[in-house]
Amino acid sequence: SKENSCKSSEAKVVKLMCQLPPIVKMDNKLNDLVACEHLSLATNAIEKLAPLPGCSSLKILSLARNNIKKVEKLDDLGNTLEELWLSYNLIAKLGGLENMLKLRVLYLSNNQIASFDALSKLEPLPALTELLLVGNPMYDSVSTEQARVEVVKRLPKLLKLDGLMISPETHEAAKGQLNVESQ
Repeated sequence: SKENSCKSSEAKVVKLMCQLPPIVKMDNKLNDLVACEHLSLATNAIEKLAPLPGCSSLKILSLARNNIKKVEKLDDLGNTLEELWLSYNLIAKLGGLENMLKLRVLYLSNNQIASFDALSKLEPLPALTELLLVGNPMYDSVSTEQARVEVVKRLPKLLKLDGLMISPETHEAAKGQLNVESQ
């Protein structure tokens, strides 16, 4: 009916999840979503990110459960994007997020990130307070608590990691390790 139809340029939430056939490529038509605040392209077969200069209102972008190997071409979203959901992809290296001034939440669980040092790319993000990393190879050889300390040591502004608030004890342990290493 006419009342329920909505122009793509006016939609605030757009969900294109589990499409059959799956979406393989991010299309230029996504740039028509000028009012969209939450765009979900989760559970498709997207391999590469594409620029989204038209999505000037976008706050939440979900690309979980795709085949993305590299975070790139998101500069157009630097002043609006608050949450980026990239869990269950093939991401091994972090980068391409340097201009994300408002990014608070970053979900990267179950990817291919092998080293805690890769997190240095997230250090410049001024608003980042919540991070999901569980299920990455870097967690394989350390205890859960040691993993938390390693992450907080590199990203001291985090408040929440892997779904749990970061305790004052974890912050202290991270600070303690930093002091030991700098002597």
